[in-house]
Amino acid sequence: MALPAPGDPPRLWLVDAARHAAFAARLAPGVLDPRELRSAAAFRADADRDCYRAAHVGLRLLLGAHLGTAPQDVVLVREACPGCGGPHGRPAVEGGAVHFSLSHSGSFALLAVAATPVGVDVETVPSADAVADVAAVLHRVEIAELDALRPPERPAAFARAWVRKEAYLKGLGIGLGRDPSLDYVGTGDAPATGPAGWTVADVAVGEDRAAAVAAADPRRTGGQPSLPRGTASPTP
Repeated sequence: MALPAPGDPPRLWLVDAARHAAFAARLAPGVLDPRELRSAAAFRADADRDCYRAAHVGLRLLLGAHLGTAPQDVVLVREACPGCGGPHGRPAVEGGAVHFSLSHSGSFALLAVAATPVGVDVETVPSADAVADVAAVLHRVEIAELDALRPPERPAAFARAWVRKEAYLKGLGIGLGRDPSLDYVGTGDAPATGPAGWTVADVAVGEDRAAAVAAADPRRTGGQPSLPRGTASPTP
C-alpha cells in the first residue's frame, strides 16, 4: 500500500469492533506493544476492551501496510505538545513517514492515514439533556445556531460541531488543552470553512453517530503546528 502523497485526501477506515473482536483478540498479543496491551487490559467492560483492541490492531495493520513493515515493528511515539512542549502531543509514527489518527466510540472506531497532520473523531449523538449541559463550551456562534433550532434537532447539530472541533484539535496535537470555544466549525449540515490551514470534512458513519476528519494543508511548513489565537467567525 503506497504512502499517501501531499495533496491526497486522508484515507479513512471504519472498524466494526463487534464484528472483528475475535480476530483482533487473536492478533493482539503478537501485534500490539506492551503499552497498548496494558491499556487494553485496563478496561473493565468487555465491549470497551474489544473496541480498543480492534482499533489498535487495525491501525497497526494499516500502518504496517503503508510502511512496508510488520505491524508489530511499527514504533509509535508521542510528539511534543504544541501548547506546553510536554511529551503528550499527537500520536505519531517514529520518523514521521506518515501521519495517522484514531477515534473510537461504542463498538466503532474511525482511522485515518494522511501525508500531513490529521485528526478524526467519532461520537454517538448525545441526549438532549447532555447537550443542554455542555453546549456552553462551543463557540458563541455555534451556541446561537443551536438556540435557533427546534429542540429535537439540537443533539445531531451539537454532535456535528463537536466531532469537527475534536478532529481539528486532535490534528493540532493539543486536544481539549485548547479551549473549544475559540474555533468556529459550525453546526450545520456542512462544516464551516477553516480553521486557517486546515480542511474539515464530515464522515458518514451511520445513524445515531457523527464523525469528522481534519487535515492540515500540505502547503504548511514542517514541524509542530502553531496554535491559532482563534478563528474568524460570522456575526450571529
